[in-house]
Amino acid sequence: VQLVESGGGMVQPGGSLRLSCAASEFGFSSYAMSWVRLAPGKGPEWVSTISTTGGPAYADSVKGRFTITRDNAKNTVYLQMNSLRPEDTAVYYCNAETPPLNIEGSTVNYWGQGTQVTVSS
Repeated sequence: VQLVESGGGMVQPGGSLRLSCAASEFGFSSYAMSWVRLAPGKGPEWVSTISTTGGPAYADSVKGRFTITRDNAKNTVYLQMNSLRPEDTAVYYCNAETPPLNIEGSTVNYWGQGTQVTVSS
């Protein structure tokens, strides 16, 4: 599985960006898709996940401002980011998790190369 993120950039506080993550996998619809971000000097932070049935989940830090969606026909997941804050500055990574592969419930995770989001005036 190859994941390619796009849509990052620089925006002023209060602005919006939409990130995209295109997957090369035919079985995209069976993968849970997530966004994780890495800010300078901080550890990885989970941002959002969308299940195979489209159910979203969000970190408290982005709830009400970010929206995750998926288009299985295009093998793409999106992250609409509104009301951006300087603390949202980070490299955003797309993650794809397979369904359980064995009786033990093991899964495999795939990662994109990341896209930089900078929120600054």
